[in-house]
Amino acid sequence: GLAATDDDACYRAMDWLHEVTDDLEKQVFDEVANLLNLEVDLLFFDTTSTYFELEEPDGPVARDDKGLPLTKGHKTAADSGEPEDQAGFRTYGKSKDSRDDLPQIVIGMAVTRDGIPVRVWSWPGNTGDQKLIRQVKDDMRDWTLSKIVWVTDRGFSSERNRRYLRQGAGAYIVGEKLRSGSPEVKAALSRQGRYGEIAGNMRVKEVKISDTERFVICHNPEAAERDQHIREQLVAQLTMLIEDTDKLSEFKRGELRGRIADKPGLNRYLRTTPAGKLRIDSAKIKTEENLDGKYLLRCSDPHLSAEDIALGYKQLLEVERGWRDMKQIIDLRPVYHRLEERIRAHVILCWLALLLIRIIETTTGATWLAVRRELDRLHLGTFTGPTGLFRQVTALTKPQKDLLAKLDVPTPKQIIALEPTPR
Repeated sequence: GLAATDDDACYRAMDWLHEVTDDLEKQVFDEVANLLNLEVDLLFFDTTSTYFELEEPDGPVARDDKGLPLTKGHKTAADSGEPEDQAGFRTYGKSKDSRDDLPQIVIGMAVTRDGIPVRVWSWPGNTGDQKLIRQVKDDMRDWTLSKIVWVTDRGFSSERNRRYLRQGAGAYIVGEKLRSGSPEVKAALSRQGRYGEIAGNMRVKEVKISDTERFVICHNPEAAERDQHIREQLVAQLTMLIEDTDKLSEFKRGELRGRIADKPGLNRYLRTTPAGKLRIDSAKIKTEENLDGKYLLRCSDPHLSAEDIALGYKQLLEVERGWRDMKQIIDLRPVYHRLEERIRAHVILCWLALLLIRIIETTTGATWLAVRRELDRLHLGTFTGPTGLFRQVTALTKPQKDLLAKLDVPTPKQIIALEPTPR
């Protein structure tokens, strides 16, 4: 309904959005919680990154422990005798888009079990995952929510993070790296016991290892078949690569060994004899067979069943779906802004768009792509003739009427404008 606007007005709106982000997120959450009757018991958290087509990263600036630029008069880490935390916002880091060659920023998102994104964060591109979850927990604590069980993947499973998430009434479900070699993983995999069948092609087995944590082994038979097939292909490829290498010189074998080392999938099944010969690692294959289709979960909540723990972790896919929609449907990138506060505002706008999409999907029971495809068939036609001009909306189909009714959107008038020709 804007009669006119310009770039400057939009930039001023983004600057205002950046200033009121904290209050905006809290009020939006309250409104959505009432609208959808959200039960925030499980919160899923994950991060992604988005890169920028820049020749040089941003210059480093002093930042607080939340990754925000320090303002004048703000007490810095150096005042306490600690090293100063300096980083550019768009800077190099571990890219989740496989673009380590370009500057990036890190984005985090908290999502409910229904897939509703309740909050978003932005950090400099070199920020590691391990310390982020502690800030996220503190920020959500300010919302005075009831008990929250945090669900995160293996990237956040440090002892310090788990201890921090247990503080207060908090709890967690976190993935554990099966190949970490930790005593807990070895103990969990060595325990005998029967798996229980649950929905979604999954089997679970809880093992007793600790008095403070629960460990649940999940097994997916379909994933196990897939893992076996991939391993057989890798072993076959590796066998061809090292065939007849005993005849090569030690230097040539070293070259081949170096090339294989750059391919983790192949390198996992390769061993080198004391004499420098290349062989298939049969013991490693047997070890990997024991891990096919499995993943290990830690949980600090004593009241959740093993099935709830497994299904709760499986819902972490909702965050991945959110990242996918934000990048492929909402077009998180390319980001055309240069100033840090504008980039942060851009991320907030993308989060609001994703939130609207999830509200539409939850309310209508249909996917956003299906809703958009149906409503895109609604058109406004302009008709002219000797007697004047009129604009008419195409007749609404029943699916369109049903969608608008569920979303509580008024149906458009059939005749939008009527302009007779002056006599």
